[in-house]
Amino acid sequence: MKVTFLGTGTSQGIPIIGSKHPVCLSEDNKDKRLRSSIMVEWESYRYIIDCGPDFRQQLLREKVDAISGILFTHEHADHTAGLDDIRPFTHKMGDVPLYVPERIEDNLQQRFYYIFTKVNRYPGAPSASLEIVYNKPFALGMKTVIPIEFMHGKIPVFGYRIDNFAYLTDLKSISNTEKLKLQGVEVLVVSALRIEPHPTHLSLEEALTFIKEVKPKKAYLTHISHKLGFHAEVEKLLPKNVFLSYDGLSFEIRN
Repeated sequence: MKVTFLGTGTSQGIPIIGSKHPVCLSEDNKDKRLRSSIMVEWESYRYIIDCGPDFRQQLLREKVDAISGILFTHEHADHTAGLDDIRPFTHKMGDVPLYVPERIEDNLQQRFYYIFTKVNRYPGAPSASLEIVYNKPFALGMKTVIPIEFMHGKIPVFGYRIDNFAYLTDLKSISNTEKLKLQGVEVLVVSALRIEPHPTHLSLEEALTFIKEVKPKKAYLTHISHKLGFHAEVEKLLPKNVFLSYDGLSFEIRN
């Protein structure tokens, strides 16, 4: 299974428009972060987790010409606002399968009503099928996906485990019951917004504590803001099995 980071930034990305912060002015490409999303591939399947406002740019960069579907974690714009850009795929495959947590079904249907309506459809509109995701395992491309529910402040979010890989973004707190679903995971991706504590996201210290509890062989930090610091400097401070992700990073996981 291959994992590619399409984007690793927080809701405004890095650089932030108009910002003079040193990280936003960095010339290091690893400090330039589009909104967070990943692509997971195995055999003939290619799934995206979240499609934010940089979705088109990300897929052009990775030369993606086909997808099998999109999984969503929650409704925030930095994870959903690129949905209109599924149009090239609908022209090839028809309805694009969207795997949507039950709680946000109405939200997406209201915001992107023209995608889902059956009445007076605009001829060039994208089309999609909704596959509702509950907090229980489901089949996807000959594999089993395990949703993991946690809290992003007061908002429930789904992370996803596929085989020995797990992706958890916008995490702030998680119950022990849900944490048990991560037992034995070998590669963990988890968000780490910044150095200082934040009311709805893990800080760097909180993310490292969480990684120690889960005990993956490797962990990657994502959903990063400019306030975490320069990529090259932060990486030097991390444990040997923890890495900062960056846009375009990919790796293989053998099961």
